[in-house]
Amino acid sequence: MPRIVLLVTSPRLPAGLLTAAAWDVVRAAPVLTAAESELTTALRVAGAEVRVLDGPAVPALLDAAAAHDTVVWLAGPAGDESLARELGLRLAREPGLAELELMYGSWDPPGARLLDAVAVLDRLLSPGGDPWKRAQTHQSLAGFLLEECYEAYDAISAGDTDALREELGDVLLQVVLHARLAEELPEDQRWTVDDVAGGLVDKMIRRNPHVFAGAQAGTLDEITANWERIKQAEKSRASVLDGIALSQPALALAAKILERAARAGLAVPLPSPQAQADPEAALGATLLSIVAQAHAANLDPEAALRLSLKHISEPNETRPPLGCR
Repeated sequence: MPRIVLLVTSPRLPAGLLTAAAWDVVRAAPVLTAAESELTTALRVAGAEVRVLDGPAVPALLDAAAAHDTVVWLAGPAGDESLARELGLRLAREPGLAELELMYGSWDPPGARLLDAVAVLDRLLSPGGDPWKRAQTHQSLAGFLLEECYEAYDAISAGDTDALREELGDVLLQVVLHARLAEELPEDQRWTVDDVAGGLVDKMIRRNPHVFAGAQAGTLDEITANWERIKQAEKSRASVLDGIALSQPALALAAKILERAARAGLAVPLPSPQAQADPEAALGATLLSIVAQAHAANLDPEAALRLSLKHISEPNETRPPLGCR
């Protein structure tokens, strides 16, 4: 019986990167498709017979199957589901016309949709794209990056994994957007999203020798200590406080400074609240003392304060929401 092969491929892989079974069928049977593409060019270069249709596909496929026993329909990037449905219904009514076979010539690799994200942002920031995005700079977007990270933090705190997925998408938007903007910098300053990803990959391989270089894994504490040694060698920092983000909230900043100092075996002299003549300085010293107590008890002061704020901001049986009277 004649055979119609619906060949579906990943548009995110290099043209011509097909399975052996897909190459066998396209070399042995005529290939019909709806439009020219890099893949049609690759097939022709490899000796396949490819014809682009300018009319209805189903009758052409049935005629070609009758004439050649096997014909291949090279699906477009979206998979051509409407054609497959139309052809399937026709063959269900007239099963003797041909057999229908679905063949995957290639599949999306993990992370393939990241390529789509890069392509979409490139389109939005190219001439003819979105005027608002094209007008942005790293500086004008800085607040949005913080905001999206805080919203992702809120989703984690709420245990809402669906919201977390969405918020991480917004964080990813900021990453890809900044990378695309960097392509417009002067030549000696520009970089791309591939530079961002490449730097991340190189860093993870360097800092995890127990995974990538056959080093002895040891305990979690030993792995952490090795990570810090490698990081210190990379950064060549003059102080244990180098690299701390000073723009983070003051409570988290204080906890980070104390944690970094303790990891280096350094004692941090804390100012005495009673010795401060200025009320604001006294309050700061008191808060720092509380953060030190939290660190000693292995507690996160930022998370603890947020928890308390959540309790007073949510209504209960005896208290209305804040702002209501």
